[in-house]
Amino acid sequence: MKRLLGGLTLACVIFAVSNTTGIRAAWAVDVSVPVVEGAWTGTLDAMGTKLRIVFRVAKNADGSWMTLLDSPDQGAKDIPVSETVIKGDSLIFKSAAVMGTYEGCIQSDGITALGTWKQGGTSFPLTLSKTDQAPTINRPQEPKPPFPYKQEEIVFRNEKAGIVLSGTLTVPERGAPFAAVAMITGSGPQDRDEQIFGHKPFMVIADYLTRRGVAVLRYDDRGVGTSTGDFAEATSVDFASDALAAVAFLKSRKDVDPKRIGLAGHSEGAIIAPMVANRSRDVAFAILLAGPGMNGEELLYIQAARIYRAMGVDEKTISKNEAKQRKMFEVLNREKDDEGAAKELREILNEAAEEMTADEKAATGSSDAAIEMQIKQVVAPWFRYFIAYDPVVELNRLQCPVLALWGENDLQVPPKENMPLVEQALKNAGNKEAVLKVLPGLNHLFQTSNTGSVSEYAQIEETFSPAALTVIGDWIAERIGR
Repeated sequence: MKRLLGGLTLACVIFAVSNTTGIRAAWAVDVSVPVVEGAWTGTLDAMGTKLRIVFRVAKNADGSWMTLLDSPDQGAKDIPVSETVIKGDSLIFKSAAVMGTYEGCIQSDGITALGTWKQGGTSFPLTLSKTDQAPTINRPQEPKPPFPYKQEEIVFRNEKAGIVLSGTLTVPERGAPFAAVAMITGSGPQDRDEQIFGHKPFMVIADYLTRRGVAVLRYDDRGVGTSTGDFAEATSVDFASDALAAVAFLKSRKDVDPKRIGLAGHSEGAIIAPMVANRSRDVAFAILLAGPGMNGEELLYIQAARIYRAMGVDEKTISKNEAKQRKMFEVLNREKDDEGAAKELREILNEAAEEMTADEKAATGSSDAAIEMQIKQVVAPWFRYFIAYDPVVELNRLQCPVLALWGENDLQVPPKENMPLVEQALKNAGNKEAVLKVLPGLNHLFQTSNTGSVSEYAQIEETFSPAALTVIGDWIAERIGR
């Protein structure tokens, strides 16, 4: 899954894989069992985030079971189920790929199973129903061929890092040399489409802009898809060097105007874009989508409170969670040794868990397994860098034309707290060509939303607001022409 900006750990336990393939193992068991071949579907309600789950069960020629797991709302398909156990009315699916297990009991009707999904030390009730047709997701904005433009699969090198990045370049059919945009993804290991909950926002943006005469480069993060490199050891600075390599690649193209190359970054990408623009005179403009204006530590306090409230968590639990966060960040800022930091963090988290009720533990993800997962996450290089980094440092120097957009309902990077800081920093830079807007009704992903809650992301069919696309396209046309 795309991590919430800053790696916020929520109780929502959802799959962290997409299009996973691997060895499919199964075990043959008692033959006097209900007919289970087919698709078993259910909806997982993980603290307000509703995700459809599908187990597709089939029999191999030798009588053993073969099961695959899909999470349609996350765009995840063919996740291997490493163990299938069907004995009497007992139904068990274990997936090592997502470290999750379903244990259920098939009811007398033969097509319903009542059970529990366990993952990350947390359990959620999950009722499955057998169906002949597995559910699908509707993403009406996803572009389908034939396209009225050229699409190339490309690779380019980041010589400094010694890695190769793979991506897709969409180029208009005529009118070269073109203005061009390099897309920069948000936090977490992202593919070139910035795929999340079955949505492909970067594909939608690229399609729209290319139809308007702008070439667009989108690429897999280092260590993701067919790009090389180690994502786990990278920070925003490393991702900035990848984006610099993307700009250099576009400049090398004969069909791209070297004086009209811009950047468009979403979330963390909107932190990275100013870094790149300040280091390269080849960047002609920057589009910042849901960009933070405060340091990561302060943002996480606000982000956690907003998201927990949207999940219905009570104020007492929210206050306790913030107090815990502050203790953790104090350790991270002081203790640079990972093992030493992990020891102190474990004490803080265990102490906090001991004082919690069962409901509070579920709300804040405080099981033993969740605690270890959280410790691993926060001592990682990316997280350490993020909580200490202040985006104002680069924004104070940003001279190129800037379009900064936020969604009114964004709970991850709320515009009320972040937009004024970005605006003041650009004024400090003396930037005369900055346009800042809050778009009504949009969430962090720039979908038209009701509340902005993370739980809505998967349920909304819209991938990226057409109104937001128009704002972006019109601004580029006004600044640099067709």
